[in-house]
Amino acid sequence: MSEQREHTADEMMSVAAARALRDDASCFVGIGLPSTAANVARRMHAPNLVLIYESGCLGAKPDRLPLSIGDGMLAETADAVIGVPEVFNYWLQPGRIDVGFLSAAQLDKFGNINTTIVGGDYDNPKVRLPGAGGAPEIAASCREVFIVVRQSRRTFASKLDFVTSVGHGSGPGERERLGLSGAGPTLVITDLGVLRPDPRTAELTLTELHPGATLEEARDATGWDLAVAEDLGQTPTPTEQELTVLRALTEASP
Repeated sequence: MSEQREHTADEMMSVAAARALRDDASCFVGIGLPSTAANVARRMHAPNLVLIYESGCLGAKPDRLPLSIGDGMLAETADAVIGVPEVFNYWLQPGRIDVGFLSAAQLDKFGNINTTIVGGDYDNPKVRLPGAGGAPEIAASCREVFIVVRQSRRTFASKLDFVTSVGHGSGPGERERLGLSGAGPTLVITDLGVLRPDPRTAELTLTELHPGATLEEARDATGWDLAVAEDLGQTPTPTEQELTVLRALTEASP
C-alpha cells in the first residue's frame, strides 16, 4: 500500500463536504469549495447527485471545475437549462432542493450568516461585503444547508453585525416561528473540524476535529464559548482515491 499523501486545509474541507453528499440528492452548488465538493462526490460515491447551478443549469456534469456559474460548460453538460426565476420560484423556494451550500463572512453560534457589512451600521459600514445574492432563499428553503468556511474569531463572531441569512435564529423553534420550511444549517465544515447543531439547543457543536487540529485551536478560533460533543471524533484523513479525484479536477481547471 502506498504511503498516504499530505493534504491541504482546503482539500480536507472539500473532501469532508463531498462525503456528506448522498447519492440521488439534489444540490444547489456555488463556485469554489462547494462546487469542488459536489463534483468530487459525483465522481466518488454519488454518481446520481444532481448539481443545480444558480445560472439555471440542472443536472450539470462538468469534466472540470467551472470558472463561474455562467461557465458555458455547465449548460453544455446539463440535463436542462432554465431561467433563473424558475430556479428560485419552482425549485428553491418550494423546498425541492435537498442541500444548499453557503459560506459566511460572519457566523454565529446558531448558524446565522452575515455577508452584508462589517462594522458600523448598514448605511455607514466599516466594510461593505458582496451582500445576499440567493443566500437568504437557500438558507430558508433548502431541505438542509451545509456551510463551508474558515474558522477564526473574526468569522465565528459572538454577535453578527448584520443578519443576511437566518440559520437557527435565536434558538429552537425560531425557524418554525418565522415560517422557514427548510431544516437550516445541519453541517458546518471548517479548516479545523466539523460542527453540527445540538438537537436540543440548536447551538453549533464541535463533533469532529480534522487530522492535526486541536481542541485548543478550535476554541481559540471561536468568538463564543464553543460547545464540544462528549464523543468528539476525528475526521478521517482523505484517502488516496479522494485526493487523486480532487486533484485531477483542480488540475484540469484553467
